[in-house]
Amino acid sequence: MGYGPVFEEQPVDTIYPEESPEDKIIMSCRARASPPATYKWRLNSWEIEVQDGSDDHYTVVGGNLAISNPDKSKHAGNYSCLATNEFGTVISREASVQFGYLDMFSTEEREAVYVKEGQGVVLLCAPPPHFPNDLSFRWMLNEFPIFIRLDKRRFVSQTTGNLYISKVEASDSGNYSCFVSSPSIAKSVFSKFIPLVPLAERPIRKYPADIKVKFPDTYALVDQNITLECFALGNPIPQIRWKKVDGALPAHHEISTVGGLLHLFNVQFEDEGIYECEALNSKGKDWHKRFSLTAPPEWVEHISSSEKGIGSDYTMSCLASGKPKPQIHFLKNGQMHELRFTDMTFDDSGMYQCIAENRHGVIYANAELQVPPSFELNPLKQRVLGAKNGHVVIECKPRAAPRPTFSWSKGTELLSNSSRIFIWEDGSLEIRNVTKSDEGKYTCFAENDRGKANSTGSLLVTDATKITLAPSNADVSVGENTKMQCVASHDSSLDLTFIWTLNDHVLDFDKEEEYYQYVMDGQAGISSCELLIKNTQMKHAGRYTCMAQTPVDNVTSSADLVVRGPPGPPGGVRVEEIGPKSVRLLWSQGSDNLSPISKYTIQYRETRTEEAWKDAVTSPPNVEGNAETATVIDLIPWTEYEFRVIATNTLGTGEPSDPSPKTRTQDAVPVVAPSDVGGGGGTSRELTITWTPVQPQYYYGSNFGYIIAFKPEDGFQWRKVTVADPEARRYVHKDPSIPPATKFDVKVKAFNSKGEGPYSLTAAIYSAQDGGYLRQACLVGGISVNNHLLLAADMKEWMVFRG
Repeated sequence: MGYGPVFEEQPVDTIYPEESPEDKIIMSCRARASPPATYKWRLNSWEIEVQDGSDDHYTVVGGNLAISNPDKSKHAGNYSCLATNEFGTVISREASVQFGYLDMFSTEEREAVYVKEGQGVVLLCAPPPHFPNDLSFRWMLNEFPIFIRLDKRRFVSQTTGNLYISKVEASDSGNYSCFVSSPSIAKSVFSKFIPLVPLAERPIRKYPADIKVKFPDTYALVDQNITLECFALGNPIPQIRWKKVDGALPAHHEISTVGGLLHLFNVQFEDEGIYECEALNSKGKDWHKRFSLTAPPEWVEHISSSEKGIGSDYTMSCLASGKPKPQIHFLKNGQMHELRFTDMTFDDSGMYQCIAENRHGVIYANAELQVPPSFELNPLKQRVLGAKNGHVVIECKPRAAPRPTFSWSKGTELLSNSSRIFIWEDGSLEIRNVTKSDEGKYTCFAENDRGKANSTGSLLVTDATKITLAPSNADVSVGENTKMQCVASHDSSLDLTFIWTLNDHVLDFDKEEEYYQYVMDGQAGISSCELLIKNTQMKHAGRYTCMAQTPVDNVTSSADLVVRGPPGPPGGVRVEEIGPKSVRLLWSQGSDNLSPISKYTIQYRETRTEEAWKDAVTSPPNVEGNAETATVIDLIPWTEYEFRVIATNTLGTGEPSDPSPKTRTQDAVPVVAPSDVGGGGGTSRELTITWTPVQPQYYYGSNFGYIIAFKPEDGFQWRKVTVADPEARRYVHKDPSIPPATKFDVKVKAFNSKGEGPYSLTAAIYSAQDGGYLRQACLVGGISVNNHLLLAADMKEWMVFRG
C-alpha cells in the first residue's frame, strides 16, 4: 500500500564546540514512506544544493545531512528536512546549528578584597565570553580542587556566578577563584585568585538582612523544572523563607537545605502566580517577589489523514493552546496553503501539515489527503466511433490519488495487451486494425489502495474513408487559371468535409477568395471537391493536399502545382572598381521561376535629385542572362548614384533588385565652361565681367570655382583673377589706370581640386565711361534730392557722383 512520508526521526538543535576534534556535524532525518522518500535540506529557508556539488561541505546520506569541516560563518543557522514521494512532501521541524565556545579568563591580577568581620561580601566571578549561556559555577579556595562547600552563610549564584558570604569570619581569609564549566562543550576554566582579607573588629557589629540575590521575572514552560534563587547578607546570618502570595506552595516543590533555592518540578498552569522570598534576622528583614508563567504550543485538535471523494467539501481542523497564544499556519507539500476545500479535485490530494508556533516552541501535525478513484467528473464517452481497418483510442481518465492501476473488459471478456490491443499507462485503450467484430461495450476499471471505480462506453465501427480520385499535378504560367479535383468514398452515416492545404498551410477561402474557390458535390457515400486557382501567381506554387475527413477518420492525397513566371529579383547588388565615369556592378542571380533568364537590365538614379530610374549604358551593351557582372559607363564624375538590376525571361520582366549602396564616382577635371560671358558698364575706372554659372552636376569635384582672364583688345598679356564661389555670376575689376570706354577681351573657365577646365569663348566688352562732367556741374551749381536743393558747398564733403 502506498502512502506519503511520515517522519520517524527529525533534526534536533545542535551545538558544535569550536574547539571540537570532530570535523563533522550530523543532522538526522528519516521518514517512513511508500514508495521510499527522497530528501532535501534547507538552511534558513534556502534549499541546500547538494546534487551538483556546489558546496563540498554538505552530503546527504540516506536522509541525514552531514556537514564536513563546519564553518561558523557558513553553516550556523536553522535547518529543516523535506521528505518527498509521489504522494507529496512534508517538512520537518527546524533545528538550529550553533557554535559553542568558552574563552579563558583574563590574565590580569585580581585586586584583594578587604572586609570587616561580621560584614557581608560579594566576590564577582565575571565569566569570560561564552556560548551557550548554560554555565555552572563553583568557587575554589587556595588550590585546586578544594571547592567551597555551600551552607547558610555562603552561596554561589548559578545565574551570575558570584560568591556571596552573608557574614565574614576570620577563617574566610584566603585566595578565591571562580571555576566555570560549560556542559554543552565539555570545557572548564577558572579565574585568577582574588585575595579576601577579613579585618578584625571588636566588638563585631550586627547588620539587618539585605537580599542581594534576587530571582527575576521567571518565564516557565509547562512540565519544565525551574529553580528560584534568593540570598541575603546580614549578621546574624539571615534565615530564608519562601511562600506563594496567592496560595500555598505547589506540592511538587523543594527548598534546598541551605534555604536559598526553591525548586519547582513539573510546572503546571495552576502554579502561575507571585512567589515571595523573605530574609530575616534579629536586626531586621527584607523581601522580594516575582514570577509569571508561559507555555509552549500544545495541540488541542490537529489534522489527521483522510480520504475524500471528488467534488466534496472538506475542512481540516487544527487547534492549539499555549501562552502566548500560538500562531497557526498550514503547508501543502511544503508550501503555504489553506485547509478549506470546496468541490474537491484530484489536485487537492497531497501531504498537509499544521504548524503551531509561539516564542517558546514549534509543533507540527502531519496528514495525508487522498482521493479514491472516481469517474463522476470524467466518465467514458458513451459512444466512440472507429473506422474499419483504422485504429481507435478510448480514453480512461478517472480522478484518483494515488495513481490507480487500470484494466479493461469487452462485455464479460477481460482484455490484455496483444498485437492489436494495447492498454496505455494513463489508462487509455488502443485498438489497431479495427474490424466489425470489435463493436460492443467496453468498461475501464480503476483501482488504488483507497478504492475502485469503473465506467462503460460503446464502440461503433464505421466504413473507412477512401480517396477514389486524387488531385493531379499541374504546370501553369503566371496569370493562368487551373483546377484540382478530389473525390472520396465514406460511411454514408457520417458527414464528410474537405480541407485543402498548401505546403501544410490550411487555405482560408474567405480571406483568399481573390485567388481560391471550391465547388462541392456529392451523393450517398461519395463526395467531391473541386479547387479552382485563379490568376495564378508564383506564391501559389507548391504541394496541395486534399484531406477528406469524417468524425472517425481522415485520408489525404497530394499533388504539386508548378508555376512558371518572370524571374525573381536579383540579390546582393554591390559596386566595385569605381572610376570617374564608370563603375563595375556585381549581383547574384535570383529565381528564374522555371524559365531561363535571357537578359539583365541595369538602371541608375542620382541620389541628389532623386529622379526616376533610368536605363544605364553598359559594357557590354547587352547583358546576357548568365552574367553576374557588368560595367556601367557614361556616368558623371563626382556624382552619387544608386543602381539596381532587373532580370527578364520569355515570360516577362521581373521585379527589380533592392538598390545598391549609395556610391559616388571619382572626381575629374571640369569639362564644361561657363556660358554667356559678357559685361561692361559700371562706374569710371571699372571693368565688369558677367557669366552664367556652371550647373552643380558638372562641378566634377570639390573646391569648385572660376578663373577670369581679360586684356585690352590690342594687348598681349592676359590678366587672371580667381573667384572661389561656384555660384558667382560677375566680377568687377577696379583699376584707376583703366581708360574709359576701352574695349577688352574676356574669357572664363572652371576649376576644381582636380584641375582646370577649358575656357569659354572670348567676348568683347568695354570699360565704364568717364563721369567727370557731372562732377564739375555739381561743384558749380547744386542738386535736388526729393525736391530739396543741396548746394555744392553742403555736399562736397560726403557725396561723390561717378559715371
